[in-house]
Amino acid sequence: MGNRWGLGLHFIIVTIIMVATINTCLGARNINSTVACFEHERLALLKFKHSVRDDNGMLSSWVGNDCCRWERVMCDGVTGHVESLYLSRDEDFILVSKELSTSLGELRHLKHLDLSGNAFRGNQIPEFIGSFKQLTYLNLSNADFSGIIPYHIGNLSNLKSLDLSLNYYIRIVSSSGVIENRLIAHDVNWISGLSLLEHLDLSSVNLTGLKILDVVLYMAPSVKVLSLSDCGLLINDSCLLRNLSTTLSNIKHLDLRGGNIFTGKLPHFFQNLTSLQFLDLSFVPLGASSNFANLLSVIPSLVELHLSYCSYLKETHLSHILHNLTTLSNIQYLDLSSNMLTGSIPESLKKLKMLQVLDLSHNDLMGPIPTFHGKLKELYLSGNYLNGSIPESIGRLSGLTALSLDENKLSGTIPVSISIGQLSKLRSLDVSYNSLEGAVSESHLANLLMLEDLNTAYNSKLAFNLSHEWLPPFQLIHIDMSSCKTENGFPQWLRNQRKLQRLVLSNTTISGPLPTWLRKMPIIPVMDLSHNNLSGPLTNLPNGVANVDDEDFIEPVLFLQNNTFSESIPRSLCKRTDLVCLDLSKNRLTGEIPKCFKNLQNLRFLRLSSNGLSGTIPSFIGHLSILGSLNLNDNNFSGELPAELWNLSELLVLDLGDNVFCGKIPEWIGEKIKSLQVFRLHKNNFTGGIPRSLCTHINLQILDVAHNSLTGTIPHCLGELQGMHDSHYGVGINKPIEEGLVQVIKGSSLEYTNTWNYVKNMDLSSNKLVGDIPVELTTLQGLMGLNLSNNHLSGCIPDHIGNMKALNSLDLSGNELGGMIPPSIATLTFLSYLNLSNNKLSGQIPTGNQLQTLIDPSIYAGNKDLCGPPMPKNCSNPDDPTITPNKKYEATHEPNKVWFYMDIMCGSATGFWGVIVVLMLKKQWRNKLFMFAEESMDKIHVAIMVRVNKMRRGRGAI
Repeated sequence: MGNRWGLGLHFIIVTIIMVATINTCLGARNINSTVACFEHERLALLKFKHSVRDDNGMLSSWVGNDCCRWERVMCDGVTGHVESLYLSRDEDFILVSKELSTSLGELRHLKHLDLSGNAFRGNQIPEFIGSFKQLTYLNLSNADFSGIIPYHIGNLSNLKSLDLSLNYYIRIVSSSGVIENRLIAHDVNWISGLSLLEHLDLSSVNLTGLKILDVVLYMAPSVKVLSLSDCGLLINDSCLLRNLSTTLSNIKHLDLRGGNIFTGKLPHFFQNLTSLQFLDLSFVPLGASSNFANLLSVIPSLVELHLSYCSYLKETHLSHILHNLTTLSNIQYLDLSSNMLTGSIPESLKKLKMLQVLDLSHNDLMGPIPTFHGKLKELYLSGNYLNGSIPESIGRLSGLTALSLDENKLSGTIPVSISIGQLSKLRSLDVSYNSLEGAVSESHLANLLMLEDLNTAYNSKLAFNLSHEWLPPFQLIHIDMSSCKTENGFPQWLRNQRKLQRLVLSNTTISGPLPTWLRKMPIIPVMDLSHNNLSGPLTNLPNGVANVDDEDFIEPVLFLQNNTFSESIPRSLCKRTDLVCLDLSKNRLTGEIPKCFKNLQNLRFLRLSSNGLSGTIPSFIGHLSILGSLNLNDNNFSGELPAELWNLSELLVLDLGDNVFCGKIPEWIGEKIKSLQVFRLHKNNFTGGIPRSLCTHINLQILDVAHNSLTGTIPHCLGELQGMHDSHYGVGINKPIEEGLVQVIKGSSLEYTNTWNYVKNMDLSSNKLVGDIPVELTTLQGLMGLNLSNNHLSGCIPDHIGNMKALNSLDLSGNELGGMIPPSIATLTFLSYLNLSNNKLSGQIPTGNQLQTLIDPSIYAGNKDLCGPPMPKNCSNPDDPTITPNKKYEATHEPNKVWFYMDIMCGSATGFWGVIVVLMLKKQWRNKLFMFAEESMDKIHVAIMVRVNKMRRGRGAI
């Protein structure tokens, strides 16, 4: 989208003067000055230089006796005093300091001071700023200042421009939280001292203490450009605002977007903004009673209007907003994007004769694209439901520089009107994510002389039919042809495109080796040739000096996955020290990882999976300190894991599955790497136990150590993995990265690409684990898949397995589990795959709920003591459908109770007859037993008679 413009001749002239002055300062080093600078000012500048960290040498020219010849310093040509400092951050330079050095206070003759974009780490603006009495321009924006704005700024009586915007200082207080410190103004009385102020930008300054807009406007009667976005102001229709007619009539630029609140009706003070040319109310929650329809009629002078993301406009019919088009005769820039506007685009927009930029993107507009007038320069209609074909009239917009029609339902061919020369000024064309068809020929592109950005992606029926000999007249910076068809192999017409910053040819059916001319091309920062049938070595990748576009920063990536590239990884790739993402997966590459990969210190994602690579993991991989994803799975890597990997403290994904690694899983996996969300060692030769340190990975949501030779028991602490406890999902990987994680769920190997962070799975299958299934695992209520099959687990299935509400795949087959199947398993409403076969389970199979859909007998095969549907064996006690699951569970224990009582009876009988037989054989024992019994009976008789006599005497006494 184009830069904001239309702010009036005044601002254009000011900008030209400032740019010319800056260029003179930076380029000419003030060589026309005939007077040397003052010594005390030179020393003050040197003290400032030594007080800041200047890693990239912004102040490297500050040497020698004449400071007037230093870069970024401007002196008065007559007096020799330093009058301007241009120390703003740019792409290559930034100053860092804990505070702004007081030495600058010696520069009493300063008229222009720009420290914007540097890092002063949350310190307050120093009070000595107010001592620059001759200052006319002060820019401290985006410089990490915080705290209260000093009232001393009010002493700058000659100030015409003040910018304190965008001062945030983010301070990390813990692993889970940050504190955002802003500049604060509890009052703005200091503004009253700035009687000449014309430009005031306090965007993102905390003004909640002021509460209302009135105070700011009252204190700044001469302001023409006022930016108060995201300030927390309350804006209403106060009497004070309505009476500030003189102040309001001066304002030409008013920015109130985001973080401010309108109350009641749309304030009448807008009608006093008689000079207003620019108004931005984006992200402002207008009150429900706002009379928005009148806004467009009360400010006839408007040139530029921004109303994106306005909650009041949500689902409003577009024609209702533009009902009074005649009042907008001066509008040149109209932004109504992202409001869920409905209806069609009215033909009446042609009445806006001055309109040059129209943004209706990301709404719910339908119908065809209408005819627009010829002065339109930028048209943004993306993200709607527009249908039909691209109209021929588009080709007659001779001034058009940007056209975005992506993410609609457009069909048909690209109109031939594009090829007749009317769009010779077009720089950006985006028709991606539609249903366009037909061929793009040379005639479509031959007259687009200024084209820089071309995006036709995801029009699967669109084909580029360009000859090998043709060379385009333009120089592209960005091109995306994803999922389109390219004829005649690799696009040869790209061979003269030497300004490319982004080349995306993914899934375009190109085949064969990379052309030799490609190697001589400048390095392309973003290059995606994935999902094709390219073959041969990688030696012909672009290897020239890269083009750097400071205005369009993009993270460098190289995506070559899903091709048939062969041979070894070339050392030339190591020159790409800028790479953030490198994906060479699913090719036929062989050999080892080049040692020079240690130079790729900016890598955050490295995917070499599904090749034929071999050797050990090089230790230097552990020194790629910001690596977030390491995928080496499905290769022939061997050996033990190098200890240096513990340096990868930011690692989210570690996938080493399907190799031949050996040794124990090291404890440092959990002790040193705390951020893991995916840990996969599937199908290797690891031995030993599962380290308890894995339990410290609170964000772990995929744990796969299946098909190894692990021994011991399952750690109970795995139930503490918070990433598997609930429905919270991991942060995931950048959208363009196809993570390609393979997981065995529902008995099949499934590959997850961009959706892996929604998967929570634990696979410990095919090892040599013993012992019980820890009951703690049943607390993992977010777990979707649990596979413990083919181990030597014993004991019972935990009774509370029904607590694992998210389970849709459960495999406990091939173990030695016994006892009953818990009835709670029937409450797993998402369960669609169950395998309990080849265990020692017994009793009746629970029924009801989700289990009614799992009727395959193989689920329970190999458990000879199980009975009931779907097994052919009937239970001895027929199933009563009226019995609740708990009663059924109790009923299945009846055979055990019978055997219990039979044991008691047998034991009692054995004991009784054993005594009788002894007494019959031992006369002496028999005599003593009878004598003992007789004496006992006598004693009992005497005791009873004594008790009876006492009771009788008691009654007689009564």
